[in-house]
Order: sequence, then structure tokens, then C-alpha cells
Amino acid sequence: MGWSIDASQTAALVTNALGMAIDQRSPDGDTVIHSDHGTQFTSSAFTQRALDSGLVPSMGSVGDCFDNAVIESFWGRVQVELLNRKKWRTRVELANAIFEYLEMFHNRQRRHSALGMLTPVEFEARHKTRTAA
Repeated sequence: MGWSIDASQTAALVTNALGMAIDQRSPDGDTVIHSDHGTQFTSSAFTQRALDSGLVPSMGSVGDCFDNAVIESFWGRVQVELLNRKKWRTRVELANAIFEYLEMFHNRQRRHSALGMLTPVEFEARHKTRTAA
């Protein structure tokens, strides 16, 4: 997963997050990335970065809550487990808290029902093992 933090939601913000995900995961040409219809995701910079990396961009239909159910659930958990618990004085403090939450807790310790009660790291390791065989 890639992530980025800034004062506003821009094409540069989501393109940076996408670049982080690409650099960390080196996805193959069959990887689909799903986003909503926000202008930052429909920007030419974001789309071109995805296509240049061999990713397949995907967007659901307008008003369809089901295609984004997993990510909406994720953001609900982030809100309850992290963001609602404290006020940060600086964006750097918040970025550090988000890093700790995502990289240390969410991806390595938190089990997810959508992943068969595995952590994201465990799920990804099993998936790579199956596709490599």
C-alpha cells in the first residue's frame, strides 16, 4: 500500500501515494487499482503513472457503495482507532502516527475478515506464494 499526506487532496498527493505503492510492491501487469471518481484520481498524472507502471485503473459506477466497501471499512477503522483518539500539533506528527498505524499495526498485526482473518502482510505472502507456483 502507498500513502501520502498533504493539506489538500490533489493529483500530486495521490500520484505520490501510487508511486510509493509501486516502488514497495513492484506489481505485475495484471494488477488492478481501484479508485473513486475524485478529480485527483481522474487526473492525467495519476492515470498516466498507473498505465506507465502496467497497472489497470478501475473505477466503480457513480453512487455504488459496494465496490468501495473494503476501503470505506478501512477508513472507518482508521478514524476510530487513530484519528479520533488525539489531536496532532503538526502535519509531521500526524504523518508519523499514520506511518506507525499503517506500517506497524494495520499491515502486520491487525487481522481482517475480508482477508480470511490474516494480516495484509500474511495475505500478500500467501498470494505471492500461490501465484509463483
